[in-house]
Amino acid sequence: MDRLKAQASKNREAAKVLRSRGKDTAAKQMETRADELESGRVTDVTDSVVGLFRWAQGR
Repeated sequence: MDRLKAQASKNREAAKVLRSRGKDTAAKQMETRADELESGRVTDVTDSVVGLFRWAQGR
């Protein structure tokens, strides 16, 4: 969950930069994605995927 919160924070920072450059549509998309990450509707499966790849390589 920490990865998702960290990514949401990065997305919000990126949105600020985009907005300062006049790219409001892109900034809105970044903020929407940050909201999704913080909402809990997105599941972090990074560890599961990495484990699956490692298992497959060991075969």
